[in-house]
Amino acid sequence: MFVITLRFADKSRAPAFLDGHNAWLRQGFEDGIFLAAGSLKPTGGGAILAHQADRPAIEARVQDDPFVREGVVSADILEFTPGRTDARLDFLMTEASRL
Repeated sequence: MFVITLRFADKSRAPAFLDGHNAWLRQGFEDGIFLAAGSLKPTGGGAILAHQADRPAIEARVQDDPFVREGVVSADILEFTPGRTDARLDFLMTEASRL
């Protein structure tokens, strides 16, 4: 599982690439990779919760974001294996993390 943070590097350029960024987000949800996406408060950028992909695939996907490609944001990818979840999130657990 991954937490991806996108922090603004040049927010003034965001409007020019917003449609492409939103299309990129939509595709991540349609592909079943993104579980949640939203803004970092107060105006720091955004964060995405992703799963069902390995690190190289996540890194490649992040590089396809027009905001990343055009230097609007800098991306940080944090990988973790859940050791415990609320029952509503049990689908996130892998067999390895349950052992």
